[in-house]
Amino acid sequence: MVVISLKGSSGDGDGFLFETTTDTPNDELISSLVELQNLRFRSKVIVDSVRGLAQYGPMKKNNPVSSSSDEEIQRQFQNMRVEKDNYKKTEDPTGARTGDPPQDEQTLKTLLQTAQDLEEYIDKGQVQNRVSLQTKIVLDKISNVRGAVVMAYPMGLPEQDLVKISLDSDSLEGTFVANDILDPMTTSLWCAGKEFQRDQKVSHRLGANEKTKIIAKFQQNGSGPPGREPVVNEEERKAMMAHYFKRQEEVKRLAEADTDDYLDSQWADSKEMKRNLQGLDGGIKAPGLRFS
Repeated sequence: MVVISLKGSSGDGDGFLFETTTDTPNDELISSLVELQNLRFRSKVIVDSVRGLAQYGPMKKNNPVSSSSDEEIQRQFQNMRVEKDNYKKTEDPTGARTGDPPQDEQTLKTLLQTAQDLEEYIDKGQVQNRVSLQTKIVLDKISNVRGAVVMAYPMGLPEQDLVKISLDSDSLEGTFVANDILDPMTTSLWCAGKEFQRDQKVSHRLGANEKTKIIAKFQQNGSGPPGREPVVNEEERKAMMAHYFKRQEEVKRLAEADTDDYLDSQWADSKEMKRNLQGLDGGIKAPGLRFS
């Protein structure tokens, strides 16, 4: 299998691994990579909104596409508040949510666990773990979140709730990832400064060796090759800067010191080697005298 390490354009080290074959058409490869990347963006919205749901309940009306008023939303939960003993309402300090989180502890735990499983699977740390992502697995984990949401809110969520929107639709307009979503028809794939031509196969770019691993990046069509990866990473750069600063301070201190200071150093003593060879490196002591 050919392993592609897809690097994000944000510069924060985000990315994922993907497995393909040399016989795969480049057009199919690009579409698969774009779909998986967009699923990762969608998953981030799902995870973030589910945690808000678990803490403060569904979102109130805040966009024109909703057909439900805040009063209708409140009525949806009124019966639940009356029927359940020890109902715990949690007011949202931002006022964006109704304050009706899941009341059953096990249901709440399941909701948060499915969101965490999704988050961990699409995390950039999977590159270091050498785990290649699969679209099917991401969709399965999203389905698990959807099932947990149904368990927590069997009456359904309001249309404007971001959990409902991100679970039921690929449209993420107005979310924090809206500008990151890629169009498979206008996205190109690059590796080592060369583009994967859509009318060719992977083998045209990488050869017939299936045991290949490459680093690739997305670009918009017509934007040319992406910028080169830095020679050293951020941690190495910081270590080098610390080393050069320390060396600069040492040179500065030596320049300011008296030119004859070195004569007091042990290494500047011309008879030091002779004394060492004669076993007199500790100095000559007078017979019969003891020094503490």
